[in-house]
Amino acid sequence: MSDDMWGDSGSLFDGPERRRSGDDSNTEEQPAAPTFSFDDESGPLPHWTEAPSGGMPRRNESSEDTEERLPVRSFDDDDLGILDDDVPTGRSEDDLWATFTAEQPVWQPSDTPEPTRESPSIGAFDEPAQASAPAPASTEQNRIVIGTDPSGMDRPSSAAQAAVREDSGGTRRRPSAKSKSGVPRPGAPASSGRDMPVATAVGILLVAIFVGTLVYRPWAALVLVAVVLGLAAVEFYDKVTEKGYRPAVVPGIVACVVAPLAAYWQGDGALPLVIVFAFIATAGTYIGARSVDIGPLPNVSITTLPIVWIGLAGAYAGLILRFSTSGEVLRADNGTDTLFMLALAVVANDVGALFVGAAAGRTPLRSWISPGKTVEGFIGGALLTIVVLIVAGIGGWNTTWDSTGDLLLLALVVSIFAPMGDLVESMFKRNLGVKDFGSLVKGHGGVLDRFDGFLLTLPVVYYLTLILEPWAG
Repeated sequence: MSDDMWGDSGSLFDGPERRRSGDDSNTEEQPAAPTFSFDDESGPLPHWTEAPSGGMPRRNESSEDTEERLPVRSFDDDDLGILDDDVPTGRSEDDLWATFTAEQPVWQPSDTPEPTRESPSIGAFDEPAQASAPAPASTEQNRIVIGTDPSGMDRPSSAAQAAVREDSGGTRRRPSAKSKSGVPRPGAPASSGRDMPVATAVGILLVAIFVGTLVYRPWAALVLVAVVLGLAAVEFYDKVTEKGYRPAVVPGIVACVVAPLAAYWQGDGALPLVIVFAFIATAGTYIGARSVDIGPLPNVSITTLPIVWIGLAGAYAGLILRFSTSGEVLRADNGTDTLFMLALAVVANDVGALFVGAAAGRTPLRSWISPGKTVEGFIGGALLTIVVLIVAGIGGWNTTWDSTGDLLLLALVVSIFAPMGDLVESMFKRNLGVKDFGSLVKGHGGVLDRFDGFLLTLPVVYYLTLILEPWAG
């Protein structure tokens, strides 16, 4: 074999003992071997003792059918960097041979390998358009995602979209006048939607039970309050569970029932303790879950809402009843009289708003929350509240609230916060897409539907009573 094919630089095995000498007589004459020609641009081949670079030759499209050879890199380099011409280097031997295979790995949607030094991320050496392609979305969402509403997001964005729909044939149709989802036309009186004879009978029964407990003992009224708050919490948790949430029901209900009892027993200093322990119990429930798929953030939030809205706000009834057992001027009727006048004012406000709104209501108070609640009904409820409280004070229905000025302030507070409490409950129902939270109170919906006006009124009336001290006059 001729060694001249390598040029004048030396033999294939570049060692002094193997170099060809002109007077070597031990070599036999060998037939001429075919010679190979290399372009000058390719450069000299590396010596056999040098470590392999691991690089692949790349075709230089700027020249005609010439091959460029990558700069030599040591395979022992830890650096998996990119050369100046953006050609990846430093691949392992398996990666090198994998480029010749026809089959490529198929990644499942759940497979998201993390890029490492030994295993670059999939698509790192692809074209930029391919590297930026989004990963396939999961076909099923098995948990509540922050920013979405599991109660359902396919709601009409306005009343106009709800009023006009398109059927499958492409024709436009309007909901019938009797449809529950229909929106009343502007200027039309709002319909109450109640069975008035049944609602009236049930209302009278509730008033009789309430007055009976007040007359008997303050603690009896307290037990009634705790039962009402517990039933309201049960209704709320049951409804949100139907809509996709997974609340911690037991800690929530227990907190709503215990809050008024603790307030009556220990005063307002016990309420923060109840709320904190309720939150600890709620959070601990989800800490014991198997994974984050339970949705701890939205579910802890939906559990805490009724604890504050129902339990904490309703606990002020216990603080009002506490006026009968503690205070500088201790009289057994201080708390019971205050709670009675508050309940009388809330009922009067609801009745006045109902009848005046149904007869003359034209301007919605907050149409996106409840088109049936009108400004005219709000004014009618406020007027009837003032009249009823003044009559009760003049008639001597109680021995605590007998000042006209105090009664007017009480009527003003109830006229503002009772409708607001009703709107809050209606807002939550609208968000959940339900008509009522329950059906325990015939003709009124659920317990929460009937007593929603009390929840925001109780704290304000409690502090108003502390300021006015009506028993001192």
